[in-house]
Amino acid sequence: MRQYKLAIIKGDGIGPEIIDEAIKVLDAVSSHENFELSYSDFLMGGAAIDVFGEPLPEETVQGCLKADAILFGAIGGEKWDTLPREKRPETGLLNLRKALGVFANLRPVSVYDELVNASTLKPEVLKGVDMMVVRELTGGIYFGQPRAKEAERAYNTMVYTKEEIVRIAKVAFESAMKRRKQVCSVDKANVLEVSQLWRETVEEVAKEYPEVSLSHMYVDNAAMQMIRNPKQFDVVLTGNIFGDILSDEASMISGSIGLLPSASVGGQVGLFEPIHGSAPDITGQGIANPIATILSAAMMLRFALGEESAASRIEKAVQQVLKEGYRTKDLSAYEAKEVCSTSEIGSIIASYVAKV
Repeated sequence: MRQYKLAIIKGDGIGPEIIDEAIKVLDAVSSHENFELSYSDFLMGGAAIDVFGEPLPEETVQGCLKADAILFGAIGGEKWDTLPREKRPETGLLNLRKALGVFANLRPVSVYDELVNASTLKPEVLKGVDMMVVRELTGGIYFGQPRAKEAERAYNTMVYTKEEIVRIAKVAFESAMKRRKQVCSVDKANVLEVSQLWRETVEEVAKEYPEVSLSHMYVDNAAMQMIRNPKQFDVVLTGNIFGDILSDEASMISGSIGLLPSASVGGQVGLFEPIHGSAPDITGQGIANPIATILSAAMMLRFALGEESAASRIEKAVQQVLKEGYRTKDLSAYEAKEVCSTSEIGSIIASYVAKV
């Protein structure tokens, strides 16, 4: 029997609730697909600050590096908002990504037919949307030096090396080869030198993939086009800060941020997480939507463990559950047959794993 070791970081807020449901589904699919998963829990974010006084303990880093993959919930909350930047929960996540060497963030965005009315956009604009945002994760303005906050001014530095651009571009082109063979590279080359290098380098990489069509788009236009005509995009390739913003914008195309998963890959161990935050305002109420986390677990099975059949089974189970009208509170206004709690929807999806 195939065996895999998973590092589990539940985090803060709704993190423990949504991770518990993903584990429930993973247990169901592993039993059905005949492989075994073992779980080790680690702390990061506010939960780690409360215990260790820091957002990323060394034992979490080492435990994650020894795992086959990492499943992560969410971090942060008002309790820790007044801490210095280096002690905040979010810094723990940035540092973990750096420690793992995961430089590519994959964020798929698609629209379920059953939820085509859940977005504020018109159904005819949404139907058929299927894109993958490939965001560079460990470079750019979030990590560039020098940076400082002074009494009367503050500054950050956006830096990309050619090597960093080449490796993320290859991830995008490889992804496009398995999809509709289109890459749209998003930058701000009309005003930023770093974007000029980005564009030149992406064009060089494109020569290695003659079957893939490459287009370029300025980030401000891309933001508009994602709302005007999201179906035009297949793979969207972009840097750290632009990808952070655009992928959250794209998330609303689906109608709920609670539906969208992500994978951070390219390093020693992959990190898989929903794109939403810790939602402290609904913590403990049993109304959080765990589907994004469950789909992140499916991405983990596909990209980290090579369990394609199991990943597909989870995705089909989610689709069938939504088709039959089961909804969490955030989606309750859209063709709901039954409004379910966090735990209930997780149990239903787990039960459907064997049916699809």
